[in-house]
Amino acid sequence: MQKTVTLKSEVRNGRGSKLARKIRASGQVPAVVYGHGKEPASISVDLHDFSEALHHGNRIFETSIGGTPETLLVKDLQYDYLGRKVIHADLVRVDLTETVRVVVAVQTRGKPKTGVVDTLMAKLEVECVVTAIPDRITLLVREMNIGDTVKAGQVQLPEGVTLVSDPEALVLICHEVAELKTTEEIEQEMPAGPEVITERVREEEGEGESAEAAKGKEEKKEKAKD
Repeated sequence: MQKTVTLKSEVRNGRGSKLARKIRASGQVPAVVYGHGKEPASISVDLHDFSEALHHGNRIFETSIGGTPETLLVKDLQYDYLGRKVIHADLVRVDLTETVRVVVAVQTRGKPKTGVVDTLMAKLEVECVVTAIPDRITLLVREMNIGDTVKAGQVQLPEGVTLVSDPEALVLICHEVAELKTTEEIEQEMPAGPEVITERVREEEGEGESAEAAKGKEEKKEKAKD
C-alpha cells in the first residue's frame, strides 16, 4: 500500500542540457509534471529526499507548484550510466481515488526445495487505485521444485489490484543447478586443431627438391662413366 510523501519542489525556468547539468550539480533532480489537462510544468526536487523516498518504495508525492498543491505519481525515471543516481523524472498528476496502470517490481523470498529459481519477469503491470499501488510483489519460492514454473496469472496480487500483463507469461522457473566443468573436461570436449596446410606444403616441396637433387647426382655419375 502506497503512502503519500511530501516533497519540496522549485519551478525551473528554461530548458536544455546545460541547465539540467547545473541543476544536478546543485543536488537537485530536474523533473517534468504533466496530466489532468493542465499545462506541463518543469520543476526540480531534492536528490537526497527523492532518492530516499524511492528507496523505500514510495511513488506518490505531494508538492506545491507555483502555490498550487499537486499530487504526483512517478511515471518514469532516468538514471546515470552506472544506473545508481536519478538524473531525471517524469511525474504525472493524479487523484488519489482514480484508477491507474503501473509497473511493479517482482521479488522472490526463500529458497526452493530443489534446484534454483530464475526470475524471467522482473516487473508486472497492474491496475488499481492510486492509494493501492503495491510497493513490490513478493513471491514465496519455498515450495518450488525442479521443473516448477509460475505464470503471471498465478501470482497472488493484493486486494483491489488486477493484472494487466499477459497471464500466460512466465515469471519464475525452477531448474537444476548447472555443474561447473574442470579445465581438463573443457579441453577434452574441444575439437582437435585443424591441420596446418602450409607445413605439409613445405614438406612436400622439400621432398620434391630432394628427389630432383638425387636425380641430378645420378645423371652426373652416368656421364662420368661414359
